[in-house]
Amino acid sequence: MFSTLQAKAERLVVGLMSGTSLDGIDAAIVRLEGKGIRTKAELVHFESYAYEDAFREKLKLLCSPDHSRTPHVCAMNFELGNRFADAVLETVARAGLTMNEIDLVSSHGQTIWHIPSDIQDDPYGTRSTLQIGDISVIAKQTGKPVVGDYRTADMAVGGQGAPLTPYVDYILFRDEEKGRIVQNIGGIGNCASLPAGGAPNEVIAFDTGPGNMIIDQAVYQLSNGSKSYDAGGEWASAGTVQHALLDEMLQHPYFNLQPVKTTGREMFGKQYANDWLARALEINMRPEDIIATFTAFTARSIADSYKQFIFDKQDIHEVLVSGGGAHNVTLMRMLAEYLPNQTVMSSDSYGITGDSKEAVAFAIFGDHYMFGVPNNLPAATGAQIPTVMGKLALP
Repeated sequence: MFSTLQAKAERLVVGLMSGTSLDGIDAAIVRLEGKGIRTKAELVHFESYAYEDAFREKLKLLCSPDHSRTPHVCAMNFELGNRFADAVLETVARAGLTMNEIDLVSSHGQTIWHIPSDIQDDPYGTRSTLQIGDISVIAKQTGKPVVGDYRTADMAVGGQGAPLTPYVDYILFRDEEKGRIVQNIGGIGNCASLPAGGAPNEVIAFDTGPGNMIIDQAVYQLSNGSKSYDAGGEWASAGTVQHALLDEMLQHPYFNLQPVKTTGREMFGKQYANDWLARALEINMRPEDIIATFTAFTARSIADSYKQFIFDKQDIHEVLVSGGGAHNVTLMRMLAEYLPNQTVMSSDSYGITGDSKEAVAFAIFGDHYMFGVPNNLPAATGAQIPTVMGKLALP
């Protein structure tokens, strides 16, 4: 099987992504040529499948130590596997293709807990990570080999298991003349700074902190569950940023940690958002002002991290934004205002849509696995060595 795929000049790979926003499954069919950093990727077809509200809330409970239960994790591992498999079959059909034309499926899975460093005062609190959505279920239902569970291999060689996509950002967006930051704004924000003509070990990459996660939770609570996100940033645009509260929020110690660093719902999840929402309501802030302030929190935390960790080391001309945050007009406007010396734009301008980028990335990760090519970026994750990430399930 490996030799058959390796002999192909072109491969069709389905990449699957379900991120920290918990909004749904992204599926990208990608045509790949070459290997390693010379890989060429063409997006053939992309679909996104939203989770229903009840399912999303169930996932949030799994990501909460106060509410998660072992039987629920066990069942959801298979339920997500079923849903990922359905997404593959549906996407291939909508593309006008057959499964016989697909070479491989690659799935990120759904992160429900991430421990990038050993837990202090707990002798069994070993640094670790957990993604669910069983790859054997996907393989058996689609009839295709499936690669998944990437983060654990990076952690096994000393990395934090995140952020992973900077490796693919380097492949897709590096430029000989312009320094660029590729910023994903999903539930969590992560960036990869690519110096002009730079080598992989010159990339500066880390999680910037909350992306849409805090905004989405506030919108859900303030709308009594009728909305799950601020479409286009419309609600935030009607409000005024409360700078005193914003300054309080920016005091979180994560923002001063030096890269390499990574975070997730275990630090900035539902409870964190609800605590700040309660604080805002306590001082009688209007709903639109709360959403505006939480949106500014995301934009400021991103911009401040560049000023603190990147701009004094690299000359950056452009910031390319992907993920759901790229559709939030108010968030993009705020980010541009905080970065007046850089051009802030959507990554769509470079041929890979912002919505599809992470699913495309995992197609590339899976393809690298099949060639035995290292697919982590130690400069981003802190790993001691480049390594091949992933595990294989056969149909």
